[in-house]
Amino acid sequence: MRRRIHALAAAVLALPLALAVAPSAHAADPTTMTSGFYVDPNSSAKQWVAANPGDGRAPAINASLGNTPMARWFGSWSGTIGTAAGAYVGAADHSDKLPVMVAYNIYLRDSCGGHSGGGASSPAAYATWAAQFAGGIANRPAVVVLEPDSLADYGCLNQTQIRERQSMISGAVAEFSRQAPHTWVYLDGGNPGWVSAGTMAQRLHEAGLRQAHGFSLNISNYYTTAQNTAYGNAVNGELAARYGYTKPFVVDTSRNGNASNGEWCNAAGRRIGTPTQLGGGAEMLLWVKTPGESDGNCGVGTGSTAGQFLPEVAYKMIYGY
Repeated sequence: MRRRIHALAAAVLALPLALAVAPSAHAADPTTMTSGFYVDPNSSAKQWVAANPGDGRAPAINASLGNTPMARWFGSWSGTIGTAAGAYVGAADHSDKLPVMVAYNIYLRDSCGGHSGGGASSPAAYATWAAQFAGGIANRPAVVVLEPDSLADYGCLNQTQIRERQSMISGAVAEFSRQAPHTWVYLDGGNPGWVSAGTMAQRLHEAGLRQAHGFSLNISNYYTTAQNTAYGNAVNGELAARYGYTKPFVVDTSRNGNASNGEWCNAAGRRIGTPTQLGGGAEMLLWVKTPGESDGNCGVGTGSTAGQFLPEVAYKMIYGY
């Protein structure tokens, strides 16, 4: 009931602002409809702690990682996506908390990088999956980061595949706008070390950014919040100059406490960053990547698979060594 009262008040108060700021596709602000961010009780860190209560690393991993709000990633491993998304958002809603979710199932996913390859079997299959994801959330408040790396990872795609990808993303945005009106959707804008701000602005716009709430930066990477803020502002400068609008952005701070050393795949010596919060130089600072989850068979995660929780990597990341 408390959230419903928050929701009504937020909708009334937000209406004039929403009309003034035309780029936003949604009238309601999910951050004002909830009492904070949702902590996933079944995160990989929580699961490891529960399975290893006697391990000397468990208290630190639980305190620093398990109890910090982080995103839940959804893909083919999630089963029936409408059911999975609905259950997760429902649990968060029951607690009056805001869930952060990642849609990670686009056709030809990570086809250039390779460590996280997979995704939907076709553009049509992805369209169905995205529509069911949005339907699972429905009218409950949520934040969705849409397909990390998809707009920066163009290097091995031909023009037909690029146009397909743009269409898949813009179609997904349309479904969230239609079915999940209290969800803020962020298209992914890569990171400061990947493509230029001008190129990223063009790619975001062509993929439907105008209809989305904003864009996300630094997913699963290590660049500082200041570097990402400067890059996000530069992207917005390009958007304003070329297309006449700007958008809010969020930054993944889960592993940026020691900045980037130039490596992107399980880089050694990294550290957790500022926990999930509103503001902080961006619209939100979010833990999108779970610290300790492998990027793939590389770096300090050699021998692991993408998404596998590595307790020693997680433990060292807490202390930055």
